[in-house]
Amino acid sequence: QVQLQASGGGLVQAGGSLRLSCAFSGGTFRRYTMGWFRQAPGKEREFVAAIKSTGSTSYANSVKGRFTISRDIAKNTVYLQMNSLKPEDTALYYCAADAQIITSTMSSAQAYDNWGQGTQVTVSS
Repeated sequence: QVQLQASGGGLVQAGGSLRLSCAFSGGTFRRYTMGWFRQAPGKEREFVAAIKSTGSTSYANSVKGRFTISRDIAKNTVYLQMNSLKPEDTALYYCAADAQIITSTMSSAQAYDNWGQGTQVTVSS
């Protein structure tokens, strides 16, 4: 069974940075597409970034140029480096994984079968 554990969230001022981590277990990490999603109170869960098994990446327009997704195969961990944070980035951030996602659906939360518990990111103005 695939298990995911997100960590690294916290409280930061606008313009600051955070690095989120997601530890993966229960499968062959390098074969999975890994994604980051976020959900703010009263809003739907939205796509943030994803990285395919090939290493190709995808980002939401709202975070392009500020966030970077990466993976460390040896550590079975995916990261989300968040720079130039804005108050509108405040949300509960979830990591997700799936072994059979195609590029056209990697930004859809419904395409992922495995989810972590989430880590809170709060950005003050």
